[in-house]
Parts: sequence; structure tokens; C-alpha cells
Amino acid sequence: MTPQTPSAAKPRAVLATLLVQSNTVVSTHTLIDELWGAEPPRTATTTLQVYVSQLRKALLADTGEAAGETGTAQPLLTRPPGYLMQLGPEELDLAVFESLRAEGRAAYGRREYEAASRALSRALGLWTGPALSGIPHGPSLETSAIRLNELRAEVLEQRISADLRLGLHQELVGELMGLAHEHPLRETLHCHLMVALYRSGRQSDALQAYQRARRSLADELAVEPGPVLTRLHERVLASDPSLARHGEPPLRLVPVGGSDDRPTTGSGNGSGNGSAGYGRDTRPTVWLPPAAADFTGREDQLAVGERLLAGELPGRNRVLVLSGRAGAGKTALAVRLAHDAAGRFPDGRVMVTLRDADGHAVEPRTAMATLLRRLRGPRATGADSGPEPLPSSETELAELLHERTEGREVLIVLDDAVSEAQVRPVLSAVPGSTVILTSRQVLGALESARHLTLDVLSTREAEALLMACGGPRMRDDPEAAGEIAQLCGRLPLALRVAAAGLAARPHWTVAGLARRLRDERTRLAALALGDLDVRGTLLTAYRDVDEKARRAFRILGLAALPDFAPSTGTALLAVDPVEAERITEQLVQAHLLEARRQPGRLAPVRYSFHSLLRPLALEVLAEESPQEGPAAVERLCRAFLTLARHADARLAPGRERLTYEAEPPPAISPGEVVGNAPLRWFQEESAGLSEAVRQAHAAGLWSLCCSLASATAGYYEASALWDEWETTHDLALDAARRSGDAEAEAVIQRSLGDLAWQRHQTSLAIDRYRLARQLFTRQGDRVAAGRCQSAEADALLAMGQIARAGHGYTRALSVSRLVDDARGSAESLRGLALVAQRDGRHEEALARMKECESAARTAGDRRWTEYASRTASALRIALASGRPAGASSIPLEVRPGVWLFLPSRPDQRAA
Repeated sequence: MTPQTPSAAKPRAVLATLLVQSNTVVSTHTLIDELWGAEPPRTATTTLQVYVSQLRKALLADTGEAAGETGTAQPLLTRPPGYLMQLGPEELDLAVFESLRAEGRAAYGRREYEAASRALSRALGLWTGPALSGIPHGPSLETSAIRLNELRAEVLEQRISADLRLGLHQELVGELMGLAHEHPLRETLHCHLMVALYRSGRQSDALQAYQRARRSLADELAVEPGPVLTRLHERVLASDPSLARHGEPPLRLVPVGGSDDRPTTGSGNGSGNGSAGYGRDTRPTVWLPPAAADFTGREDQLAVGERLLAGELPGRNRVLVLSGRAGAGKTALAVRLAHDAAGRFPDGRVMVTLRDADGHAVEPRTAMATLLRRLRGPRATGADSGPEPLPSSETELAELLHERTEGREVLIVLDDAVSEAQVRPVLSAVPGSTVILTSRQVLGALESARHLTLDVLSTREAEALLMACGGPRMRDDPEAAGEIAQLCGRLPLALRVAAAGLAARPHWTVAGLARRLRDERTRLAALALGDLDVRGTLLTAYRDVDEKARRAFRILGLAALPDFAPSTGTALLAVDPVEAERITEQLVQAHLLEARRQPGRLAPVRYSFHSLLRPLALEVLAEESPQEGPAAVERLCRAFLTLARHADARLAPGRERLTYEAEPPPAISPGEVVGNAPLRWFQEESAGLSEAVRQAHAAGLWSLCCSLASATAGYYEASALWDEWETTHDLALDAARRSGDAEAEAVIQRSLGDLAWQRHQTSLAIDRYRLARQLFTRQGDRVAAGRCQSAEADALLAMGQIARAGHGYTRALSVSRLVDDARGSAESLRGLALVAQRDGRHEEALARMKECESAARTAGDRRWTEYASRTASALRIALASGRPAGASSIPLEVRPGVWLFLPSRPDQRAA
């Protein structure tokens, strides 16, 4: 601890949390939960800001008197939704430790044991005590401390393994005795101690070490030692000469939180702490991780897989490809199938991971070499017999692998394949073996393979998995559990992490966890526990694709929920439609985007994001290319505006709408996208239009925001979507006032007046119409001002003020005819017809309505033409019936599809 390290407990906890998760945004919510748990004070956010301010001062003081004098940048940055501690790779001991750990593991894998021991020893030398000691632990730090202490133990065990391979068994005995006493339940350390003692000529001491380990396990856990430790005991008893070889691998280590390559023997039920080297026998080779005890669902896929492994499916397919997005449970299903098929593969079942510890694809020859080492049968136990050397060339490895597997019933699991090119050489080398292959890619180019694509779990399966992993609390609140399942997108990995997070925090409730997951901006941060990190897993799939596809993934995250049409992708990506389709389909193949066929819709294929991938797309956009966001939003809004204006002009010709001066996107063809179905287009893109208005407002694109809202008003009115109408136009009104655009404010006020009239808020409607008319008059727009006069008369008519309404329609008609506004004339003539009808002047009403029909036809407005025609027909029928008074009592269709029921006049009731 430096002099600048905070002495107070809570600031130190904040600093520790940020350091442990350095170069990653830590949400404010996570920090508050770390400091105060489930009951934070009301001032938690403000107090946290004070702690952060104190830390910033201390960090700068630690690196110099002032940032300006030393040039040192502030490492503690504000990044929504929290804070980011930005550090270089050499500035944090934890990062150096993990780098040395990876270096040591890599050297160990290359059999460079001296280099491995040196790197791992340096890694251990960075430790001064237990992880995060002296710092109060909340849920996040507690998990991190457990993980780091386990990593330290794993590094220690691997360093000892390397030293044993170097023949340093006598030097290790004392250290191992102390470690075995300190960690009596770690069977790996007991194995190392027994080997060191045996190789030092102390066979009896090695046997006593086993008995001590056995007693510790029985006393503490009431279990017997695992098969690896038990088999090693048998070999020591038998004075197995092969155990005395210095070159014998004492243990195959399994990195904590890393590979699932975990060796066992026999039925595969053994402990993951052992190795085939300790327990070598003539039983089948089984190198599989344990099957998930709480495996849930996938009954159909299990049935297909079991039939293929049993040879019951038609054809000669012996390769099963399981594909799906990251976290879908492909590996879990493959391991389950492999364990269940033990009786069908008497010669062995082996799993090989096709990525290295850093997530990069391993070469085919590396995969084949790993397979050969794991499939190697028992060797002679002569005193000098060592591991059989493997050829270095891919061709020789393939030939040897073919020789070793030919005629044997072996099941091979190739996990996490990157491409067809990576696995083809391996599959060619084992033509007679059954293979289960998992991949995030579809790998459709593989020949003679059976493909199964894993989607998310069903709602029932997702909730069952939560119940199985989350314990009684999850089962006691099924409603909240159901919400968590949906918020996790029913993705198995996310469900497991959510349940594990709840189990690790006894003070949390299921409803509280659901509340934390509701905010899309912090959802991924909430789905992390130790080295279980949904965000990190999903990022691996993102990093697998090329840069052009990664850019598309980031930008398409701006598209609206729940799905979007190909034209949206074209606009966002700023490419032609053919290229946009190619890139989006690449993302579909990588399971970063979903494609859904929508027969009968204008866009027969629509794209969407999984509920956890869209927030990831927005996160990486903000982190990697924030400058692209505003331009993409503007392109999208311009495209929607072009299409909406085209559709609105066909849905309601002549309706006043705002103009927008910018050029429309060249790759968007409104005629092709909208066609002759403007109403259907509006219905399919309604969510996207509303989101575009919101995005334009948020980006400060005031003119675009107003124009978009204006172009949607006709659809909202025709479809009675009052809430969407109000939401978008409230944003547009704010945009118009922020930008000082009087014309835009007038158009939006007029539209909001129509909305108030539709909602029977006639007084509010009149106020809005009058304000709009004043604004239009100031702008010199007599056409729009005249239409506002007609609209105000509609509101007066609805209030029963028929005479005042008639005067208003007359004034509006005069203006419309003066400025040659056919649409405005149609509206005013329709109003005069309605007034005449209510006053009993039936012939005049019919004549006015026929004039309205003619004006609407001139305006090219089909809806208004049909409306005037059917209203005139109703009047004619009433007059022809011989009861003229009946024409005054029929309900009024005051606008197309809008009816107004007024009480009969007193003279009509008397009649």
C-alpha cells in the first residue's frame, strides 16, 4: 500500500473493484452493491462520486505532483454506465501475474519445463499474501478473491509439476509437505508429494502421505480419494518402475476457468485433479470433462444425437455438427452425448478443444497431436521407456492418427471449431471414427455431416434450468424467475450465471436480480460472476468475424427492436442492398444476428438481435468506434423519412407535412420498398419509425426529428395509435422549439390538435389549432392556416356549436379557393355539408358533399374521395326514403373513418 492509498475502507473497496476489473467499465450499480449490499443509503450515488474524486486525486498524486507537470493522464475515467480504470499491461501486478501465468502454461505445453518453472515462479513472486486481504469484501470482491486465490494455487501446482519433470523431487519434498498440510483437501498436492517422496527413495513415506490424505478427505468431506490418487497409491504399493522416471508427467493440470480438457480413466467419473500418468492402466481412454449435473432440456437434439451415435440414422454420416451462438450450450450437449454413449465406444472417448487459452484457433496438426497423445495406448514399463515422440509434419500426424484409430470404436469430440478448413484435415485422418463437432459457425460446407443448430431454450426449459441452478429461492418466486429467463434471452450460459450470482449472494432476492437485469445498459455487467462472464463469451464470437462484419454488428445495434428490414441495414451500413445482404448474412452465419422468414410481409426476411447481443453491439460501438454512431443514426433517420414521406403521400395525399432539404439515401428505392401498400409498410415499420424519432431527438437532429414525426401522423390517425402519436410529436415539438423552427412547430401543433380532437379533448384541440394557425399566418402559409380554420370548425361542431362551425368552414373554404388548395377545399366543403345536414338543409348537404368528392378527386386523395362518395350515397338514400328528417339524424362521419354522434335537434325530436 503506497502513502497515497486510501486508508478508509470503502474507498479502498472501490479502488480494489476497479483494479480487479481494470480496462473494463464497472457499473455504478455494481460499485454501490459492493459497498452497501442490498440496502444502500439514499445518498449512495453522491457518496460514490466523492470516493471516486478522492481516488482520482490520490492516483495523480502517486504519479506526480500534477498531471499537467508530469504529462500523466488520469487513469480513472467516467464511462457510462459507471467508471473505467485504464491501465497499461505493466502497471498492475494482476495483469503481470496473468501474463506470466499464460507464458508458463504455454512453455509447459511445449515441454519447455525450465522456462515454465521460471515464468510461474516469477508469477508467484508477485504475491504478498491472500488476494485482496485487508479490504472489506462485498459480493464482487469476494468472488474475485476466491478466483484469484484459486489461480494462485493452480500456478503453484503447475510450477511444482514442471520442477518434478526437471528432476527436482528431493528439493520439493519439504515445500510439498507444508503445502499438503496447509491444503489437506487438494488431491493434486498430495499426488505431487507422493511422487516426490517415491522418487527420493521414500516409498513408505509416500504411502503414509496417501493415508493422511485419505483421512483428511474422510474426516472433512466423508468421501474417498478420487481415482487418480487411488491409482497412484496402487502404483506406489506395486513399486511401479515407470513411476520413478524423471520424465514421467506427474500431473496433467486443468487451468481454473480455462479449458475443459480434464483427463479421467475408466468410466469417466474420476476427479479432474488427476492424470493418466498416475493412473495408467489398460482400460479405455476417456478424456472428457464431467457432464453437467443440472443439464436441462434439449430432448429433441439429444434424441437425434443418440440415434446418430448408435448408427440408427439413414446414410453413412458419422459426424454430428452442433452449431449455435456463444453460450447456447453446445459443449454441454456434446459432453452429455459422449458420456451417455460410453457403452457404444469401448475403445475410448476423447475431447479436444480447437482454440488455445487466448481463444485463437489451433492448427490442424496441433489438434491431431493432442488427439494422438490422448489416444495413446499403454506403453511398456521398462526403466528407460519414455513418451513416444510424435512426428512434426501434418501429413505424418494424419497417417499416425489414421493408424491409431482404424478398426477401433472411438468417439472424438472436437470442441469450438473455427472453420471447415480447420477440421477437414482432422476428419480426413479419422474416417472410421464417430465425431461430434461444436462450432459457433454453421460449417455448412462440411461433407457427409449431420447438422443440428442450437437455439435458445424454450420458456419452459429456461425456467427449469433457473430452478435447478438457483435453488429454493428461485423456485419460491416463479414469476420473477420467468422474467429473469426472458431478460437473459433464454440463453443457457446467461441463465447459469444469473442463477449462480443469486446463489453466491444470499442477501439478494429473485425479484431484485430481475430488477438489475431490466436495464439493457447494465444487463451484461450484471451477468458476470468470477470468471463466468457472459459479455466475454459473446465477445469471442464478435472477434471471430472480420473487421467489416464487426463494423456491421456494431452499427446494426442502432436498429430498432424487435426486428428490422433489409432496407434498414442498407441505410445504416451505407452500402448497396446486395452488399448489405451479404454482410448481414455473414453475421447470421456467425450467430451474431438472427434472420426470420416473414411470409406475406413486404420484407419477407427480417433481422433481429438476441436480447443480450444488442446491448453488446451498442457497447462495442461506444468503445471502438463512437464517431460512427451519429452518422449512422442520421442515415437511418433520413432513410425512414424518405420511405415514410413516400408512403404518407399515398396514404393521405395533400396532407401538410414538413419538408427536409437533405438528399435521400441513394441506395433506398421507396417504390421498391413500399410498393403499393403504404399502410402495410407503416404497420411493419411502426416500431422502427418511433425509435427513429427518438434517436433523432437524442442526437440533436432537430429538423429530422420534426419531419419524421410529421410524416407518421397520417398513419397514426388512420390506425388510431394515439400513444405513439403523442410520444413522437411531443419529442418533435420539443425539437422544433429548441431549434427555433416556427414552421415545424406549427405543423406539429396542428397534428397534436388533431390528436386532441380524436381523443374528444375539444378545448385542447381548439387551443392547438388556433396556435398553429397563428404560426402559419406569421410564416405566410395561407394554405395551412386555412386548413387549421377548418379543423377548428370540426372541434366546434363536436361541441354542438353548429352555427360557429358553419362560419369557420365558410372562411376556410374562401381561403382554400383563393390559394387553389383542393385538399383544403374538400375538407371545408365536407364541413359545410355536415352543418347543412344538421340544419335540415338536405339538398344543400348533398350538393356540398358532391363538391367535396370532386375536390378530393382533384387532390388525388383516394380515402377522401371514397369517404365523400359513401356519405353522399347515405344522404341520397335518406332523401329517397320520403323521410327527409331522417337525413338529419344519421350519425356523422366527419372525417374518413371518424364518426360523431350528436343529439337530434328539438324540432327533429318533436317530429
